Amino acid sequence: MHGLRAWMSPDGLHVENPEAAGCCSLHPCVVLTVGARQDDGGQTWFFTTWGHPLAEAEHIADTLTAVKAMLHGRPGVAL
Repeated sequence: MHGLRAWMSPDGLHVENPEAAGCCSLHPCVVLTVGARQDDGGQTWFFTTWGHPLAEAEHIADTLTAVKAMLHGRPGVAL
């Protein structure tokens, strides 16, 4: 529906944009994990593997918007 591919692995949820060229891999990809965000009262959030918080886990649409922005295939994405 959104043109992304996703799969689970032991290190998290991998999300890839197969329609964009990547710089370090064939296609842009991000690995998401879930954890408590201490500066938000311990709320459950999605994080990138480098520790950047994306959105509260209950806010799936916000998470999808953030992931699509990161994987659009053009450099200079503001996080």
